Amino acid sequence: MGKIIICAGIVLIIIGLVASYAPGLLKWFGRLPGDIRIESDNGLIFIPITSMILISVLLTVIFNLFFRR
Repeated sequence: MGKIIICAGIVLIIIGLVASYAPGLLKWFGRLPGDIRIESDNGLIFIPITSMILISVLLTVIFNLFFRR
């Protein structure tokens, strides 16, 4: 359990550094085909379906590579 928490922390630090110092690298995220964005005068509804599927696939591949028994 400790290894998973440490790896998750390292990944979050890397994502935070990229978001802080190179925000243009993640500009595409949330604007993929399949992400639903509804804007009106009263507000905004954003449903990132494709982005979440992409994250799910990447995390599944990473966990299967590193944590296989």
